[in-house]
Amino acid sequence: QVQLVESGGGLVQPGGSLRLSCAASGIIFSRYVMAWYRQAPGKQRELVAAITSRGAKNYADSVKGRFTISRDNTKKMVYLQMNSLKPEDTAVYYCNAKDASVYWGQGTQVTVSS
Repeated sequence: QVQLVESGGGLVQPGGSLRLSCAASGIIFSRYVMAWYRQAPGKQRELVAAITSRGAKNYADSVKGRFTISRDNTKKMVYLQMNSLKPEDTAVYYCNAKDASVYWGQGTQVTVSS
């Protein structure tokens, strides 16, 4: 059974930082492109950042220079370090694994507010 379990969300003030983690099980992790998506209320789900099995990364323009995606193939983990958070980063953040199949985590809420 495939599972992607996110953690690390919460409430943070503008300018603050959070680190999201995603633990994967039930897949050959190193084969998958791993990504973080987010969905704000009333908006479509959007790609935040992605990382290939070899470590190539891409980011949404809105988070470039503030967010960093990384992965640990040995631990089957993917991370999203989020710095200089803004209120518009408020959303539910989802972990995504994509190869021949696509899997989603249940999401973790990130709220940026003073």
